[in-house]
Amino acid sequence: MSILFKKIQALLPDGGGLRIETCNVGVAGNTIAFVGEVPEDFVPDETIDGKDRLLTPGFVNAHTHAYMTLLRNRADDLPFHAWLFDNILPMEDRLRTNDSYWGTFLAAIEMLRSGCTCYNDMYISQNENAQAAHESGMRAVLSRGLVGSSRADEGGLRRLREASDEIAAFRGYGRLTFALAPHAPYTCAPDYLSLIAETARKLDVPIHTHLGESRQEIADIQKLYGKTPFALMEDAGVFNVSTIAAHCVHMTEQDMRIAAQHGVSVATNPISNLKLANGVAPVREMIANGINVALGTDGAASNNALNMLRELNFLCLIHKGKNEDSVCITAEQGLKIATINGANALGLGAITGSIEAGKRADLVVCNLNQPHWTPRTNLLAALCYGAQGNEPEKVFIDGELLFANGHCAKIDEERVCFEAQKISERL
Repeated sequence: MSILFKKIQALLPDGGGLRIETCNVGVAGNTIAFVGEVPEDFVPDETIDGKDRLLTPGFVNAHTHAYMTLLRNRADDLPFHAWLFDNILPMEDRLRTNDSYWGTFLAAIEMLRSGCTCYNDMYISQNENAQAAHESGMRAVLSRGLVGSSRADEGGLRRLREASDEIAAFRGYGRLTFALAPHAPYTCAPDYLSLIAETARKLDVPIHTHLGESRQEIADIQKLYGKTPFALMEDAGVFNVSTIAAHCVHMTEQDMRIAAQHGVSVATNPISNLKLANGVAPVREMIANGINVALGTDGAASNNALNMLRELNFLCLIHKGKNEDSVCITAEQGLKIATINGANALGLGAITGSIEAGKRADLVVCNLNQPHWTPRTNLLAALCYGAQGNEPEKVFIDGELLFANGHCAKIDEERVCFEAQKISERL
């Protein structure tokens, strides 16, 4: 199938930045065929009129726990450790087979509706999340969370086997790729971290982990090992593998040098970090140190929403306020963090994250015919500061229409919401 987006305002790369330009964008099969003049031999099967529309690349949610939609609104207004250890983990222990399947579908609905086409997921079950991701049509990097007290810990070894088996079972599912996910330095012993890194190299997959999320984590790791969580991960060999680290709220200057030296990408999660009172990540300083910063929502248990446009708004505003600097994290920077930076962090920068010929057609059409888009003087600013997450009218992944007319093409939304509500009542 070929599609022509005719004379549409499009969010395009512009050197190291972004610009919005009225142009033609052509899609052939699953690929963006051209941006600009329409080739004489291009005959579209469908033409989409660009009047009053904005075309953007799909947003990349660089860190989430999709199944946690099932735990939404269930452990709010609690300190981080009480939230995690006294509430979330006990509820996770009560999840049954197929619960995560429905939770992942619920997350996919929410992400597609707000223009997210790709996400980086960490979860606790085997196969359920991957199957739901595949059936939803979304692009996803998937990882079964790993915890272990030593290299010989039976439970830790079982989880690692489950992760490896899942990677083998779903290899070749086109929009799915995988990572190994040591949960955090406070749930994984150093030698277990080394084992995960060795396995990741053998499987040729990246690492996805939590790092530097709370002050308690920093204090505990310092007390146990006499070093920061970043230094612990470096010494364990984790950063010898391509790594995306979520949160990184608390980093020393040396931590930043370690991250930059090893090419570690950071997935910042401003709303989750604010809600759990863990603080505000030093994103301005990360960027100054050459660290690739991406954007994630975290799970709905700690955010309550999986809306990347909402997250983008918080990203830019919180850092302006924290640093008392109105040009700190501009709309343009924020949009890069939410798109191409996320794709680069996940090793998918050659595939998605920007509107360029040769990349996959992961595209979002936004309807500008709404009061909060008027007047249309600066659409970069409008997208970052004024968008509410309900603007996406059509969402394409690999050129396939997955959301239109208020509904997801491959998901029975009524059934998913019914099943999710039933699971929540049981919990």
